[in-house]
Amino acid sequence: MTSVLRHRYGLALGAGALSVALLSGGTAGAFAATVTPSPTTSPTTSPTTGMASITLTAKPTSVKAGQSVLFTGRTKGLKVGSPLVLQQLSNGKWVPVSASGKVKSGSSYAITAKLSKKGTHTLRVGSATKSGKVYSPTVTVTVT
Repeated sequence: MTSVLRHRYGLALGAGALSVALLSGGTAGAFAATVTPSPTTSPTTSPTTGMASITLTAKPTSVKAGQSVLFTGRTKGLKVGSPLVLQQLSNGKWVPVSASGKVKSGSSYAITAKLSKKGTHTLRVGSATKSGKVYSPTVTVTVT
């Protein structure tokens, strides 16, 4: 008989605890519903490789028309041998420049390009991965 009473008391205690949890959870839920989340931005990430990134440096940043510029940098989250493409901003669109490279061991790369059109050129390096496209920050090269 004591076993039956213990069982009934246990059920009653469990039901009471569940009722309290549900009531307090409803109050917390109502309070949480009034909080407005702030907008956030997140970079492109790959579920398998983590966040991929590319750095970019141009040397020199000022050349005469037809001279070569060396673009170097490092990558993170890209496999060795991954293709990289140099792109230039032209009339609001990114177009490939006839210069490309690949990720070397140590995650570095080097791309040489001859710039012949006079003016200020905005350039970046990009790579297409399975999870999306990755681009470096831009650099500016002045051609005189």
